[in-house]
Order: sequence, then C-alpha cells, then structure tokens
Amino acid sequence: MSNKQTRRSFSKEFKLDVIEQSEHCEKITELAADLGLRPALIYRWRAEFKADPQRSFPGNGVEQQTPQEKKIARLQRELAEVKTQRDILKKAMGIFANHPK
Repeated sequence: MSNKQTRRSFSKEFKLDVIEQSEHCEKITELAADLGLRPALIYRWRAEFKADPQRSFPGNGVEQQTPQEKKIARLQRELAEVKTQRDILKKAMGIFANHPK
C-alpha cells in the first residue's frame, strides 16, 4: 500500500453549493465535517468567491482572463523576447567593435 494521498478536486458547482450552505449555517466546522472537508478549505473558497465572483473557480488551476488581459500578457511576452534580442545584439556589437580587422 502507498501512503501517498491523491488530491481531490471539486467542481465549480460543488464549491458554489458549499459556499451557499456556509452562508446559512451557524458553524463552518460542522458543515465541513458533514461534507468531509477541512473548514479552512471552505473559508478559502468563500474568500476567493467574494474577491471575484465572475472569475472564481475557473477549473484546472487556469485563471480566466478577459480579452484585454490576454492581449496584455501576449504583449508582455513579446516585449520580453524583443528585449532579449536587443541585449544579444548589443553584446554582439560590443564584441565586433573591439576586434580590429
């Protein structure tokens, strides 16, 4: 037998249902025990949902991005690539400038 535990995953619908139940119960610890969850997990789900209801629980650890955020991320990657190319060219120019013909 292996001591390794598999990580459980929960659907967005389940998480939203747990959040709804937690809003109407007196003790989160009792709800957590009934559902076989850690109370800290319920509190984390509630905080994540409260922070941004539209983008909470996107699934598979992939954060949902707006079209504008996707464009910004793409432009940041392109900028980093262009900066790297520029730095390489600067070094090459410095090398060739210091070597006489």
